[in-house]
Amino acid sequence: MNIVESLKMAGQTLVANKLRSSLTMLGIIIGNASVIATIGVGQGAQRFVTEQVSSLGTNLLFILPGSPEAQSRPVYSPQTLVWEDAKAIAEQIPSVSKVAPQLNSSELVSYRNRNVSALIYGTTPELLSVRDFDVAQGRFINDLDVKRNQQIVAIGSEMAERLFGETNPIGEPIRIKNATFTVVGVMQPKGSTFGTNLDETVFVPVTTMANRIVGQTSPYGLTVTFINVSIEDESQMNAAKFQIENLLRLRHKITDEDDFTVRSQKDLQETTSAITGALTTLLAAVASISLLVGGIGIMNIMLVSVTERTQEIGLRKAVGASQTDILMQFTIEAVLLSVMGGFVGTGIGVSGILLISQFTTFQAGLSLTAIVLATGVSGGIGLVFGVLPARRAAKLDPIVALRTV
Repeated sequence: MNIVESLKMAGQTLVANKLRSSLTMLGIIIGNASVIATIGVGQGAQRFVTEQVSSLGTNLLFILPGSPEAQSRPVYSPQTLVWEDAKAIAEQIPSVSKVAPQLNSSELVSYRNRNVSALIYGTTPELLSVRDFDVAQGRFINDLDVKRNQQIVAIGSEMAERLFGETNPIGEPIRIKNATFTVVGVMQPKGSTFGTNLDETVFVPVTTMANRIVGQTSPYGLTVTFINVSIEDESQMNAAKFQIENLLRLRHKITDEDDFTVRSQKDLQETTSAITGALTTLLAAVASISLLVGGIGIMNIMLVSVTERTQEIGLRKAVGASQTDILMQFTIEAVLLSVMGGFVGTGIGVSGILLISQFTTFQAGLSLTAIVLATGVSGGIGLVFGVLPARRAAKLDPIVALRTV
């Protein structure tokens, strides 16, 4: 018997037992759909992280207070960076384009009878270009505001809507921690970055922030939460990082462990991508267990099928079918179950990814490699788990098989 006839007979057998075949394929279907959907969502997560890091700005370095070890144990926020460090970096590092310190705090912002909790950024005019912010209405903080400790603010687009509704916010007074500030600008929508909604933030001059909202906290100058540094050229990132580290060590008189950490966008992207990649691999491995379970299910059903079809096998052997013919037929049946389950599961997995992309803001990705791999693995599982039942069927004695009732 050739392979075409074996395929035809295997197909007829599976069609004749539709319910059993469908239930047998269920494990493979669930496994394939889970693996493809998981990998697609994982790739979407990696793309999302990349977009989040890119939205911070271009060619950025972030200087954080505390050593790398302290960063991993955020019991309290170390206060080791001051505004003078930012000024020194801007003046003494030639590859630096702009430097923008930030002093952050979370406060209640009030306008008339409306109160909104907001993230307050004390900063300088350079933040506008360093972090790619744009002004939609009015203006941003300027150097004179910083020099004179002016009580002015620029607010995010959503903050403007929540506080003022249809009222033009420019020139209106708001209160932050019992101090009155005048709104001079409204920012263009920026969106969220790593869970922080930048459209609900309030920007004030860094000097005003220190003197009127959080207070001076260091005898060495105006303490800042971190420092944003924009580099002229991406090729100079490593050199700039090295020079900044050396400068801060000299300024802080460090002889042992650094009391600061310099990180680049690339560092952030590699770290977050490694985390999302590991999670995707873990979830895909868990989902692939369904494929193994599906393979075991195929083997069990095929073993039952051999028992049920003992007389059929004996009759076929009696009329001339060889062990190879019987082996081929049962193996093909197992592979067909796996492959068909793989295709159905692939369709469900791809549909799930498309639905996620269509009805949510999360853009899951279709991985051709994952589709081919999942389908190929499901076919291989059918081949592997179909061999034992097929060998048992092929070795049946035709005389004994024909006598079995």
